[in-house]
Amino acid sequence: MNSYKTSNGYLLLFRGTDWHMQLSPEEIQRVMGDWGAWFSGLNDQGKLTAANPLENEGVVVSGKSRSVADGPFAEAKESIGGFFLLKVETMEEALAIAKECPALPYGLTVEVRPVAPACPAQRMADDVSEHAMA
Repeated sequence: MNSYKTSNGYLLLFRGTDWHMQLSPEEIQRVMGDWGAWFSGLNDQGKLTAANPLENEGVVVSGKSRSVADGPFAEAKESIGGFFLLKVETMEEALAIAKECPALPYGLTVEVRPVAPACPAQRMADDVSEHAMA
């Protein structure tokens, strides 16, 4: 029987790398100050495991031939600009935290995803192995 944890935290994916483009420098400074306070509060509460912004560049590796192409290819509004890895127990708590993101009113979106205990393919392989041993 597998021993996967049921809660491995939640990932907040921040989408929309151009949310600040229509703001004045003063507005950007204010929002980033709010963002820093939000980040620090979560960190001080022990709810933040990891967090980083992401560059707007990268490469994509795909296919049997492992081809490499410039990326990411998503539109700016869909591009992932960064992430928080939260150490919380429920989707409701992660969602409440996501709703506090200071850049939401300016077009940023936050995707909330539970972190899986193992990749679905590994879980399937483990299930096959368990049934074979039974």
